[in-house]
Amino acid sequence: MNTISMPAGNPDNERIWLASYPPTLPAELPPFEFESLGALFDNSCRIYAKRDAFSCMGRAMTFEQLGANATKIAAWLQEAGFAKGDRIAVMMPNILQNPVVVYGILKAGMVVVNVNPLYTPRELGHQLKDSGAVAMFVLENFAHTVQAVARDTALRSIVVATMGDMLGLKGHLVNFIVRKVKKLVPAWSLPQAQSFRSVLAEGEHLSYKPEPIQRDDIAFLQYTGGTTGVSKGAVLTHGNLIANTMQMMAWLGAEFDKKSATGSLVYICALPLYHIFALTVNSLMGVASGAKNVLIVNPRDIPGFVKELGNHRFNIIIGLNTLFNALMNNDDFKKLDFSSLKLTFAGGMSVQRPIADRWREITGCKITEGYGLSETSPVATANRLDEQDFTGCIGMPISSTDVSIRDEDGRALPIGEVGEICIRGPQVMAGYWQRPDETYKVMTPDGYFRSGDMGFMNERGYIKIVDRKKDMILVSGFNVYPNEIEEVAAMHPGVLEAAAVGVPDPHSGEAVKLFVVRKDPSLTEQEVKDHCAKNLTNYKRPRHVEFRTELPKSNVGKILRKDLRG
Repeated sequence: MNTISMPAGNPDNERIWLASYPPTLPAELPPFEFESLGALFDNSCRIYAKRDAFSCMGRAMTFEQLGANATKIAAWLQEAGFAKGDRIAVMMPNILQNPVVVYGILKAGMVVVNVNPLYTPRELGHQLKDSGAVAMFVLENFAHTVQAVARDTALRSIVVATMGDMLGLKGHLVNFIVRKVKKLVPAWSLPQAQSFRSVLAEGEHLSYKPEPIQRDDIAFLQYTGGTTGVSKGAVLTHGNLIANTMQMMAWLGAEFDKKSATGSLVYICALPLYHIFALTVNSLMGVASGAKNVLIVNPRDIPGFVKELGNHRFNIIIGLNTLFNALMNNDDFKKLDFSSLKLTFAGGMSVQRPIADRWREITGCKITEGYGLSETSPVATANRLDEQDFTGCIGMPISSTDVSIRDEDGRALPIGEVGEICIRGPQVMAGYWQRPDETYKVMTPDGYFRSGDMGFMNERGYIKIVDRKKDMILVSGFNVYPNEIEEVAAMHPGVLEAAAVGVPDPHSGEAVKLFVVRKDPSLTEQEVKDHCAKNLTNYKRPRHVEFRTELPKSNVGKILRKDLRG
């Protein structure tokens, strides 16, 4: 068992999970080798120079090329008059320009504000004004959204990229198809905007001036989804993200370290890089370990996604329940060669056991589930990679991380009791951007972040998440957790997807309503209810079943229960 000194003022937390750690996993991270993400990045670009760092649409970029291009962006930003700490927005999908820009901003000591490209003008306007972003890099497909709000923001420079900018000669064809054939670029007008290619060209002739950057300096404003209120910017420092990168690399262990020393691991990056999960676990961890990330521009195009998978001997795929489900319902996916797949890492939402079982049957690789939030950079817990079976848990706290299950009054609860999952560690954010009131609500006096997720810890230190506090359904005084209902529904062979919410009921206060997407067109409401009656106690059974052709989802594929509540 790993030994560690107890943190002061934390008598309730015995760190029982350390007894479940693999022998080689440190309880505490060693001292940081790098002060900043820019320093970590430069080191990788030097020692892995000739390896591929990212590829997209058949075009690869080596670490040497990535480093050179990022330095051009950094030099251009400095020459344009922007200073350390300035917020720079990035509104791009998974294309090669994304990591070039992000690492350029970090090298310049500025702050990355990741923006969802599918934001409406209202959502974008809020984020730009709240962050005080003074410059922006955007793919032309979404420039019309920027046009709608630019006048009301602090933006002084806008750089517009095209899909084909970094694809060589092929890029001209790609741009023609995107613009003229698929008509994916709505008309836009930003008279002061510069092209991405011109910025790179300018940067090549400018001198980059290294900035002194400390671990406590801000690296990212990572905006939360806004599902519990107005979207807020989680302040993530260089130290937060270096810590989480190191934590995850330690978790991968000797097998992957050995592979990384002899040749590149190949990651599949299907989740968007503006999302914290892909940002840390794909991009930052891939860069730190000299891995190659295969960028999937549009993972919703499942046939195209599967075709791209067929071009690579991939080792690691990172995703979430809905993505895995969609892939497995594609016949060509089942024909792929999975012999190189060593790790399937899931987060973002609970993985349903029927999905995990099918994934292992098809790929031969089990799903390893982890858990985290934007506010925790994101990973806080994970399952051991050598677990023989899918655990149905979110694992145990990773190195240098404490998790305490607490009641409404902040008191630690005994093993097995459901309470709020509270997290403390070097990956926990510095607070919400310019929102001390909101920061106060989520941080405890002893330094824990209140996640808003309900769960319990077992005697081995493994944590089972049961649901968001806001999603809990109260039926005649009994707590009903939608995840449980949805997992049972997914066990029915005629069900493709399901989501459960609470609806008002005159007799029980609330009743369970289940929304179902059929796999079998002949599936009836009564069959769904009968199936649930066999697997759920009476008060948990759905009283209402509504069939839908699809369920509302966020851009990363998380089912939005709030939209189903109406």
